[in-house]
Amino acid sequence: MGKKIKKEVEPPPKDVFDPFMIESKTAATVVLMLRSPEEEVLAKACEALYKFALKGEENKATLLELGAVEPLTKLLTHEDKIVRRNATMIFGILSSNNDVKKLLRELDVMNSVIAQLAPEEEVVIHEFASLCLANMSAEYTSKVQIFEHGGLEPLIRLLSSPDPDVKKNSMECIYNLVQDFQCRTTLQELNAIPPTLELLKSEYPVIQLLALKTLGVITNDKQSRTTLRDNQGLDHLIKILETKELNDLHVEALAVIANCLEDMDTMVQIRQTGGLKKLLSFAENSTIPDIQKNAAKAIAKAAYDPENRKLFHEQEVEKCLVALLGSENDGTKIAASQAISAMCENSDSKDFFNNQGIPQLIQLLKSDNEEVREAAALALANLTTCNSANANAAAEADGIDPLINVLSSKRDGAIANAATVLTNMAMQEPLRLNIQNHNIMHAIISPLRSANTVVQSKAALAVAATACDVEARTELRNSGGLEPLVELLRSKNDEVRRHASWAVMVCAGDELTASELCRLGALDILEEVSLSGSRRNKFSELAYNKLLNNNLSLKYSQTGYLSSSNIINDGFYDYGRINPGTKLLPLKELCLQEPSDRRAVLLINSKSDVSLPTSR
Repeated sequence: MGKKIKKEVEPPPKDVFDPFMIESKTAATVVLMLRSPEEEVLAKACEALYKFALKGEENKATLLELGAVEPLTKLLTHEDKIVRRNATMIFGILSSNNDVKKLLRELDVMNSVIAQLAPEEEVVIHEFASLCLANMSAEYTSKVQIFEHGGLEPLIRLLSSPDPDVKKNSMECIYNLVQDFQCRTTLQELNAIPPTLELLKSEYPVIQLLALKTLGVITNDKQSRTTLRDNQGLDHLIKILETKELNDLHVEALAVIANCLEDMDTMVQIRQTGGLKKLLSFAENSTIPDIQKNAAKAIAKAAYDPENRKLFHEQEVEKCLVALLGSENDGTKIAASQAISAMCENSDSKDFFNNQGIPQLIQLLKSDNEEVREAAALALANLTTCNSANANAAAEADGIDPLINVLSSKRDGAIANAATVLTNMAMQEPLRLNIQNHNIMHAIISPLRSANTVVQSKAALAVAATACDVEARTELRNSGGLEPLVELLRSKNDEVRRHASWAVMVCAGDELTASELCRLGALDILEEVSLSGSRRNKFSELAYNKLLNNNLSLKYSQTGYLSSSNIINDGFYDYGRINPGTKLLPLKELCLQEPSDRRAVLLINSKSDVSLPTSR
């Protein structure tokens, strides 16, 4: 055998850099590595920065100061999957920092983040990309960017992800997005309700809660309520209410049900499944204010249906609602008052609240919360309408003063409701006199000047109900209330014009007030209204005739006759017939005119000491 010859090892090429490991103890050095062209360096740098950012808010701020955000944004679209994944993970963590969020909006990276939600990407990328979007979507500008870059559709798709973190982040982002009406409309088009309902079965309460809160927002839209019902959503919600272990979800579940009860078909369905009795049970037995509030809201909406009112009355819902009026939670008081308002359509319920309910509602009129006062006034308005016993009960509960105080409320609804209650009470003479003694004529002037047509209408009606005697009319006149009342005759709103005409007709009952109304132009306005086929109404005609009866010279010139009840006094003059729309000159102006070939003006005057201007 030949002798073996040892093979020489070739030296490495001189132009190749020998690899070596770098161990850095400062974040600044690692941030510099983000600009490396090497994929392995980038991946390890991102991993190190991810671990650093996880340690707390201070570290996130440090990375921002070191300028890490901008180079990281470029890595979101890197060709290497590991680099892209690690960069996405960092943004999932960093995006909880407000300053980072602001910079990300300026760098316009939303499209790159949304691209990470693509089906072919791995679950961990889905998790942190959706986390980044969830954090960003808390602010309005970011919501707009996510929506405009088409982020809603992939987020909805990820609701069916096998990973619970992906589901949670996607649902949270969707919840933030649907606060905007346009997003809610698109959500419906993308059929997001079925996968959202599926999340109600999740074993993770946080996912269930986000799904319920999202449903609570989107079911404000009718089409979404229909979709929820068609997908057996009510069954899911009732099941949650029946499960004691899920009591943390009962508040939101009741809120969704309350929204759904605005639709008649849903009402029928929930009544048939026994859901209404469960609502009543929650309202009666729960000690949690938000559960009581949402249960009362649901009862209020359900009570607009006659069959539901009958069922609630059989279950003695009135006792429950009266008890809820005493809650310490303002939201519960409001919801209970609204439910009482709805139950008033049932005459038996209306009678029940005579002794129990009205005194408590009167107390709520004194609340510092304007919404509470408005809801209480609405309940009282419904309770006292066409019910003299309840009107008396409101007066006996010392309700007149609080009601008149509400007329100066900041909320138009509260003012209109209080004016309605006072009008209902004034239908009875003893109560009307009592109301007049509480300075109603001065208090009603501000509502008469309101820009809200409902308030104007209710205020004018209150004047018509309370200005039924000379003393009240004198007070209204002296307080300056006739001027805004006359202005309401010009209103383009039919109801305002009708009620203002009614009030003017009542106020024209004595000569001094009628004369002042004429001076303010009421007669001219009513004459103009009477010539309009669309604006004329029964009360405008009656008011016009009432004012004419206090201006017999004009009446005779316009009509050519006086009725048997018209008594001519000194100062009456016959100018002759004038056409409708023609203004009758005052006697003093006529005296100043030069003699002409026209017929003479005939004056009736029995007093010798009356001096008239002489013509020159």
